[in-house]
Amino acid sequence: MKPLEGIRVLEAAMYGFVPSAGAVLADWGAEVIKVEHAVSGDPQRGLRQTGTFRVEGDPNPNVEHANRGKRSIGLDMATAEGREVLYDLARRSDVFLTSFLPQARAKFGIDVDDIRALNPSIIYARGSALGPRGQEADRGGYDMTAFWARAGIAATLTPPGVEGMISPPGPAFGDTISGTNLAGGIAAALLKRERTGESSVVDVSLLGSGLWAMGHTVALSLHLDKPMVAPTPGAHGSPTNPLSGLYATADGRYLAFVMLQPGKFWADVCQHIDRPELADDPRFVTAEQIATNTDQAVEILKEALAARTLAEWTERFATLAGPWAPVQDSRQVGDDTQIRANEYVIPAGTLELVASPVQFDVAAPKLGPAPEFAAQTDEVLLELGLDWTRIIELKTAGVVT
Repeated sequence: MKPLEGIRVLEAAMYGFVPSAGAVLADWGAEVIKVEHAVSGDPQRGLRQTGTFRVEGDPNPNVEHANRGKRSIGLDMATAEGREVLYDLARRSDVFLTSFLPQARAKFGIDVDDIRALNPSIIYARGSALGPRGQEADRGGYDMTAFWARAGIAATLTPPGVEGMISPPGPAFGDTISGTNLAGGIAAALLKRERTGESSVVDVSLLGSGLWAMGHTVALSLHLDKPMVAPTPGAHGSPTNPLSGLYATADGRYLAFVMLQPGKFWADVCQHIDRPELADDPRFVTAEQIATNTDQAVEILKEALAARTLAEWTERFATLAGPWAPVQDSRQVGDDTQIRANEYVIPAGTLELVASPVQFDVAAPKLGPAPEFAAQTDEVLLELGLDWTRIIELKTAGVVT
């Protein structure tokens, strides 16, 4: 049994952030009903161009990632009849999940007080760009603005002298991280309700999630009263540790070493690169001397590591004691045997998707495909007790799809 089996989530949300929270909850076993605009659906369905990637036809990974395992109902919440359908669903749900801004929630009658009047025990969860308080609480935003730019991530990654800022590594980067945070908050609120009978309002913002991801850096910056500055592109890494940084291989790939105790790992690295004599080199016999002579050690390691391919080093470093990793792109991760062994990328219909990161009982979630637009409208309405005559009336009026 999945942890959230028996929990019903009513999702009125668009794009990547809040729907990705619904996807995580679905991965954990919840039944998630996605409410989409009766005509246009979730605008994410129209997102076909992402950077240099162009998706033609269906399935569309931009939709599938944040909507797998849900059911979809097309509904016009601007009409009284549409709201009544939504309210009937809310009465039967454990969680109301929304990305609508305060003005829109008031307009459609789906704010906290509206939903709580129907179902006092419901968990009300909302995702925002900038948080629920302050002068800018009414402002919208995307992960590029609130998570990436405003939370300090872009500036911290952008090296001095580079015009503008480094862009996010891919679409919905901050959305997906923030959505996982929101799903975790909802799970905690469900546990609180079970233990105390009290229901909570759960808030997660893109800005708050970005700051949390930058937590160590922000704390250091505030303590030392200065920003962290990105290293010059192409630089090794740590100025005082040759075993913390990047090294090129013979085939143009890179290895990332992160051995924060160089004195502990230096001799082992020397053995693995066939330079055992370096372990007794006076320049590197203690951590202090390694730090002092980092530049020389880096040059030695660069030359040694450039002599073999990544595949050769991967085999050789299987017994290396210190932490290291190959630098991989978004396609290469799909061929990583460790990723496959842990089922971090798994089938979902005809696609392969990344599984949400929490596993229960050492098993990956079983992913269902994302619903086609409004595909379960009839099914959901019948479950609410509407007969076919009433369903046809609602369709004719444009209330449901």
